[in-house]
Amino acid sequence: MFENLIADLRASQEDRVLEKGMGLWRVLFRMETPAIVCYRFGHWVEHVNIPVVSLFLRIIAGVFQRFVQILVGVYISPDAEIGPGLVIHTPFGIVVGPNKIGSHCTIQNGVVIAAGTRGIGDNVYFGAGAKVMGGAKIGNNVVVAANSLVLTDVPDNMTVIGVPARIRIPGGRPKRFKWQTVKPQNGPNGKEQPAPQNGNATVPAQPVPTQPAPTSQTQPEAVTKAQ
Repeated sequence: MFENLIADLRASQEDRVLEKGMGLWRVLFRMETPAIVCYRFGHWVEHVNIPVVSLFLRIIAGVFQRFVQILVGVYISPDAEIGPGLVIHTPFGIVVGPNKIGSHCTIQNGVVIAAGTRGIGDNVYFGAGAKVMGGAKIGNNVVVAANSLVLTDVPDNMTVIGVPARIRIPGGRPKRFKWQTVKPQNGPNGKEQPAPQNGNATVPAQPVPTQPAPTSQTQPEAVTKAQ
């Protein structure tokens, strides 16, 4: 339990560049962290076979689960088998049934993974609003684009898009938009350029090349000819 939980927190910390080097204490204050802790704790309780202790722990896990559902809007079945490195990128509206999911799975808000799937591999990225229904099987290194509906099997190293998800693009590595500061761009004069407004970028004025003035070397020739 604790090894997987630490791996989850480490993976969640890597998504945000500003929090690197600050330890795991800052990750604990995120809204999605209680949902991960609740799942890991509830999944661990399911395997405790001590009669009195297991009953007491199940009550605590059930209360904790209801609290997380109300506060964060995330439900992950304690019967689900999820590998280490689970990342809930943004909470609210997330439902994960008792499925088998590999390691390093990333879930955004509005994702529903219904019960009955035939397995989800490693390094799978679910965009916001993605849905997995029926007995679909998802391979390794797969990206399910936002608002896509997966009804059929998805092979390895694939990006799927659509409702239902029929558009398949080779390559399953998601583009991660990490939380980091954006350095301002300096113009030709060394001053900071203003940010573009209304989608129109400001183009710095280019210097106009000037033609050199005519020299006085041709004047004596003109005078001699006149004479």
